[in-house]
Amino acid sequence: MSSFQPGSMSDTASKVTSPTAAPPSPTNEVSPCKESPKSPVVVEIPQAVRDYIQQSKIHMSQTCQYMEAGLSLNAHYVNVSVSRREIARSGKNTNRCLDKELIITGDIDRQKSSMGQSQIFDSLNGKRYNVLFGNAGMGKTTVIKKLCLDWSRDCIPQFDFVFLLDGKQLALTEPVHSLQTLLLSQSSFAPHCADPEGVYAQILAAPKRVLIVFDGFDELRHYEILLQTQKKELVASLQKDSKAQAFTVKQLFSSILQRVLLPGCTLLLATRPRGTASQLLRRADSFLEVCGFTPANVETYVSQYFSDPELRESALDSLKSSSYLNLLCWNPGLCHLVCTALEQCKSEDALPRTLTALCHKVLCLKMEKDRGSTESLLEAEKINTAGPVENTDISNNSPGRRAQKNNRTRPRAVACAASGNQRARKTKGQKKLDEENVCQDTNRTELLSQLCSIAWEGVKSNSSAVPKGRTVSTKLRAFSLRTGLLLSQSLMKRTPSRREEMEGGGEVNNGIEEVEDKENKEKGGNPQTSDEWEDRILLWANPFLQSYMAAVHLSLSRTVTEHSFLQTLPFQMGAKGRRKPQREELELTQRIAAGLLFHNRTELQSLHSYSEAVFRDMVASKQALVMKHLEGLCFGDLNSTQILEACNYVYEASFTHQESGKDTSAKMLTRLALNLPELLTFRGVPLNPPDVFTVQNALRMGGAEGRSFCLDVEDTGIQICGLRSLVALNNINTYRACIADVVTLWEELEKRSDEGLLQGAVSKFKIHPLKATQVCHIEHLERLVSIHTSKRLSDSSDQSNSLLAEGVPAVKELYKLEFE
Repeated sequence: MSSFQPGSMSDTASKVTSPTAAPPSPTNEVSPCKESPKSPVVVEIPQAVRDYIQQSKIHMSQTCQYMEAGLSLNAHYVNVSVSRREIARSGKNTNRCLDKELIITGDIDRQKSSMGQSQIFDSLNGKRYNVLFGNAGMGKTTVIKKLCLDWSRDCIPQFDFVFLLDGKQLALTEPVHSLQTLLLSQSSFAPHCADPEGVYAQILAAPKRVLIVFDGFDELRHYEILLQTQKKELVASLQKDSKAQAFTVKQLFSSILQRVLLPGCTLLLATRPRGTASQLLRRADSFLEVCGFTPANVETYVSQYFSDPELRESALDSLKSSSYLNLLCWNPGLCHLVCTALEQCKSEDALPRTLTALCHKVLCLKMEKDRGSTESLLEAEKINTAGPVENTDISNNSPGRRAQKNNRTRPRAVACAASGNQRARKTKGQKKLDEENVCQDTNRTELLSQLCSIAWEGVKSNSSAVPKGRTVSTKLRAFSLRTGLLLSQSLMKRTPSRREEMEGGGEVNNGIEEVEDKENKEKGGNPQTSDEWEDRILLWANPFLQSYMAAVHLSLSRTVTEHSFLQTLPFQMGAKGRRKPQREELELTQRIAAGLLFHNRTELQSLHSYSEAVFRDMVASKQALVMKHLEGLCFGDLNSTQILEACNYVYEASFTHQESGKDTSAKMLTRLALNLPELLTFRGVPLNPPDVFTVQNALRMGGAEGRSFCLDVEDTGIQICGLRSLVALNNINTYRACIADVVTLWEELEKRSDEGLLQGAVSKFKIHPLKATQVCHIEHLERLVSIHTSKRLSDSSDQSNSLLAEGVPAVKELYKLEFE
């Protein structure tokens, strides 16, 4: 089934090949790079431009190393796979989201279509408009940095120039930019250019050797704006003189995306699969998905994270003992949070068991670290302001020495009195220090509350950046940067001074800043002037912590009334009686909000400043709202996506702290299990490993309540290990799944000599009726029929003879086969 639209950008692009590319640089320390079989024709490049390209590669190799705090690509990068995806182009419902358009393949087919990141551009075959997508935390930005790093090491010889443009620069609205300044001055990781005219002329002369990467477009509301048809006067002005500094960043971005400017360049756009970006994505020639960590990837990441062998073994053992935590590590971003939590977990009982508990643990660690650093500063200030210290280097004839001799001859009672006074002064000093710590904790809680409110504003507006118009106090900015909850990013590079140009400087990093220098000033209380921050924005360092803090605002703030809170609960009805689709960050916030309400209240004390009675009553009231809302749901009206949301939602609240013998969360899980439809289908809904775990949790509870189910997980992309865990449940009567994955599961069970589970997996499998929408469906069916006729899974198979003596039941029961 073709994934390319007639008349797409690649159809009109001329396709030329160059002589064999040069071999990759031997300096690549992260992963070997393959030689590209094809690259555009090389135009003769002036020496000054060659020098700039080399300078760009050196600069990019230095600035692309940063990953998370303390981690670098060279030391901690894990080479995850990228899989090629196809899109269903039916011509109907053009407003559907990307995740509803993409064809979901089985685990085996996904593995076949996967590739290493060094193969991405080798596989494009001249395609000019490419989309790289993945959910929050899947590592899209890390993949982009790795591609930039590979280019700096001569591993992507197809391109002479690589420019990284950040979607957050759309906040710059002044018409003072040109395409030349955008690429050479404002793109991330770009060094100072000594000959911008010559370099820009080379870019225009050979656009096919230019790669432009768009990152930071998770705020999907910008897409439709960028694709609005531009006025003829603007298009003419851009094409006439793209060097004129008279355009906004939005106009330039839009012109690149619509091929008004640099029509022959290659585009790579990174985004999440959910949103309203259909028009943009329908123009794309290819779709690439960032795959999650495999179990081997998780072990590699954890081993690289923990340099100490004992900590490494302890962390790996902890993951093996905690199924859900281990499955969360499928997401690289969550894997980093898990490692952060494992650093401080002393026992298995202290391990987080939900996403809520994981985020809470990480936030507490950040707060404790900030509290320790603040206390150290207070003690240092106390020493500095305590007055003159008794001189220890004095001569025998000095007054100090004589005073010491006189002290030795004082009566014992006087000495005891002096000692008592000294202890009293120490006690008084410690008391004052404790009071200062309490005051600091109160201030910290207030700042955290403000930050939680900002997080909720960002979730509502689908933005990871704090709006430039939002007032952020100096204390709040310092606190958020110091804890690493927010990061500071420059939107515009300043123009280097003449002195810097003469000294060869002028390189200003406009990527994510380490902000260590600013932190040192802010810890000392030095205020930041507005001029220092006018061209910078604050953005959330981690999407999961942003959703967590937004959930804290919803669940634990008295400023959110019961009516407002009720409107934020999931499964709300739309204006026409339809369930509103949920964005990823909003869904995460809703899940964590439920988890917080049913969390141990003692552990939440650092998140609020209310009295125990007020806090208890507020939480109890919102718990009752959640329970009543779920009890009022008609589960038969929920679609497959919403049923999955319900499983995740209830699981987050399933580890409540029981009080007075009440376990309200158990009631929620029981009610969910009792109301799940008997024919439970997730067809067309992606199921990642943590999703499978929560579904299994609900199905297992259903079994305890005497319920059984017919399960359909076809077209979900479920991993084979997840399929095995669901099929192994005793209360699954029948199941449907990708035929290739099912056959692979049977073969694995046969190798393990798991006769009981193999027998159930074969007898419960159903394929009637079968609709073939892809060529691979026919190929998979052919393989299943071959097993049916030969009555064995493989040529060397003996055990399957008895199981398949009558053939494959699913094939015998197939009466209807449709083609589409």
